[in-house]
Order: sequence, then structure tokens, then C-alpha cells
Amino acid sequence: MRILSAAEVDASLDDLALIDRLEALFRSGCEMPPRHHHTIAAPAGPGSADATLLLMPAWTRGDASHVGIKLVSVFPDNGKQGLPAIYGQYLLLDGKTGAPLALLDGSVLTKRRTACASGLASRYLSQPGARRLLMIGTGALAPELIRVHAKVRPLTHVSIWGRRHERAQQLASELASSLPAAIGRAVEVNAVRDRTEAVAEADIISCATLSSSPLVEGAWLRDGQHVDLVGAYTPGMRESDDAAIARARLYVDTRAGALKEAGDIVQPLANGAISEKDIVADLFELARKERAGRRDGDRTSITLFKSVGAALEDLAAAELALTAR
Repeated sequence: MRILSAAEVDASLDDLALIDRLEALFRSGCEMPPRHHHTIAAPAGPGSADATLLLMPAWTRGDASHVGIKLVSVFPDNGKQGLPAIYGQYLLLDGKTGAPLALLDGSVLTKRRTACASGLASRYLSQPGARRLLMIGTGALAPELIRVHAKVRPLTHVSIWGRRHERAQQLASELASSLPAAIGRAVEVNAVRDRTEAVAEADIISCATLSSSPLVEGAWLRDGQHVDLVGAYTPGMRESDDAAIARARLYVDTRAGALKEAGDIVQPLANGAISEKDIVADLFELARKERAGRRDGDRTSITLFKSVGAALEDLAAAELALTAR
């Protein structure tokens, strides 16, 4: 059995190859049971926060079939000990025998496949000539999303907004040096303070935060934009307001996940701002050409993609990481 470290997983995954792999698996499909959540009560003793064990299985059938499962632990009190709150590992098995094939770092795998799922959606939904990206959020996913969007579309300007402006400036400085080499062309990267103005100027708005209140408002949007919402992965969180959701053509990674877990979808459904029929398509339907994304020449529609993650995406990334070595 191979063991792939975080660095090895990162090195083995090419962004565009992973986008293609995700598209192929969304087209062909796989078995994907609901993710399993298990609460571990006060693991550090009385007064400590409950922890969560998350299991995400998926498997394919056929001659080259695989079974995969991601194991994620969330221990909120780890920060008190200087440890990450979240750990993840991915186990890939032979689909015919169940024999273990590889154990991969799950944190990097998740980060890379999440960004590439947004890249896949952008292929269908953003304008092909999109030049300006606004990144809202400065966490670990931000540079991944920026790089992937810049590979999918011919971006020339990237703006970064964060609650801590100094962190946005730091990330902008880092990417100003590294991003041109990663995408093979010049690109301007800067930190911004005025989120309202930055949203209005962008062709693509990508948001990856833990916000419980909207950061993208419908009143700020203009015709032709694409909104990529990656954070707010629980029903109580959200990154957009009802007006943004109501103005846009809505797309999700999976209907089952979005309708249950995505606050940006769950909350406006609950208050009547939208109905389930307002969700135009998920990635299964887009990959299979069952529903349309942005049509050629469409410069007026506002598209919005909401992802919460899917075990299929982890499986696709693990398979690619293993075969790329």
C-alpha cells in the first residue's frame, strides 16, 4: 500500500487534469451514500467542546473500480494546544477485492478537489473572457481558488478582500510573486478594502469563508457576473443574501448536499425567497449535458454556484493522485 504525504498529494495533482477527472466522474457517476456525522462528547474532559467524526464513502464499479473513504476529525479545542482543529485521511481500496491501495493526506486532497470543483463550474458558468476575479476570504482555500480560476479563465486582475486587511495584503504579495509562474502569464494581484466596489468590478466573485452573515449582496451585482460560493457549509452559515440568490441562475455541486447543508440555499428556501425549482442544475446534470450552463454570448445572466463538497470529488482526486505517480 502506498502512503502519500501532503506534499506528494499536492505534487501529483494537476489542476486542469483534476477538473477533467471530476467532470468525467460526474458524467459517469458513482455510488455515494450520505456522509456520516458522529459526535464525540467532550473528548478532552468536562467543559471541553464536542468533537465530530466525519466519514465520506464513495465507490465505482467496473474493471478499474475503486472504493474510497475520507475520515475527517474535527476537534475544536485543539487550538488551545497549538494543533489544527481538523485532520483528514483518505483510504483508497481496490474495488473488486477491497485490498488497500493507498493512504493519502486528506486535508490537501480536500483543498485541491474543492478548488477544482469550482473550476469545473466556472467552465460552464463564467464568461469565457472573464478578466477580473475578486477573492473574498484569505484562508487556506483562497490561493487554491485563485490559481484554479486563473487557469480556467484569462484573468488579468485579482483582488483580495479579508476581514483582516493586513492578511489580504500579505496574501496578495505572496501571489503577486507566485501566481504568474503557476499560470504562465502576467497577472496583477492586490488587496482591497471596499468590498462593495470590488464586487461590482469583478467578473468572477469567489468566496471561501466561515461567515454566518452575507458578504455578497444582490444589490452590488451586475449583469454577466459569476459568483462562486465555497464556504458557509452548514445551514446556519451563509455568504450571500436573499437578493443575490434571487437574482442569479442557481447551480450546485450536488442537489442532495446543497438542499441539506448549504446555508446559502437552505435559508432562502426556508423563508420563501426561492424554491427548489430555482436550482437550474447540479454538476451531474451539467457534465451530462442534461441542463445548460451559460450559453455562448450570454453577457447578461448572473450565475451562482454553491458547493458543499461531495465524496465523488475526493474519489476522483485520489484516483488521479495514485495514477499520476
